Amino acid sequence: MCHGYNSSKDMYLPASQEFIDELKVCIVLYDRAGYGESDPYPARSVKSEAFDIQELADKLHLGTRFYVIGCSMGASTVWSCLKYIPHRLLGATLVVPFANYWWPSVPSALSLQTFRKLPQSYQRTFKIAHYTPWLYYWWMTQKWFPTLVADGMFSDSDLEIIKRLSGCLNHSPEKVTQQGEHESLNRDILAILGEKWEFDPIIDLSNPFPDNNGSVHIWQGREDRVVALEFNRFIAEKLPWIQYHEVPDGGHLIIHDAEKFEAIVRALLAR
Repeated sequence: MCHGYNSSKDMYLPASQEFIDELKVCIVLYDRAGYGESDPYPARSVKSEAFDIQELADKLHLGTRFYVIGCSMGASTVWSCLKYIPHRLLGATLVVPFANYWWPSVPSALSLQTFRKLPQSYQRTFKIAHYTPWLYYWWMTQKWFPTLVADGMFSDSDLEIIKRLSGCLNHSPEKVTQQGEHESLNRDILAILGEKWEFDPIIDLSNPFPDNNGSVHIWQGREDRVVALEFNRFIAEKLPWIQYHEVPDGGHLIIHDAEKFEAIVRALLAR
């Protein structure tokens, strides 16, 4: 399980012991590079995330093949696994996968349309990360202009989840950035948006399960204000081997809803 931006292996998952026992699964959460207790990795990239997963699985003796789930920015790790270690996968799920607005295969009109849905503070920050990454640290530490202002970014269903969990989305929020905000938060943005990816998912990926011995899924909340559903709809249309699920009443935090989380896992494990 790959956590998203400003999160960690201590993220809240609504998985009851009864659910885990029923499916006979072991869910492994870990801190991505620079987050929580994981060492900083200044050279981290989308590509390196797949090999972090592979090394972790081998160190923990999880077997030759395993499932991966990535949420929001953590979904970039799943894209990486599909590209670099597809032979190690039993299945893969991307939950509200964060968009890279500069993928060459995405029509510029669609990228611009979805990008403009973001608040101005996000648009400015993401442009700086992409076009002038060497300025990003200064931008995130300056005090004159707002950077990533979350006001209005969450849907009503997201706010309901936040209220219900009362600050428990991350069990130990103080640990998320213990390696420093630059090594965790800033490098996450720079890895996803600041440089050209080593591959384009739409152009360079092929079905890792041509014999239907596994499956790949995208789950998208229709009310998501962080990731525009039009973007992920387009990806699913271009990659028809991905099973696309759109949650009518879901926002960006659907993975923290027990009913939806169970549906996500059951679909991944289905044969």
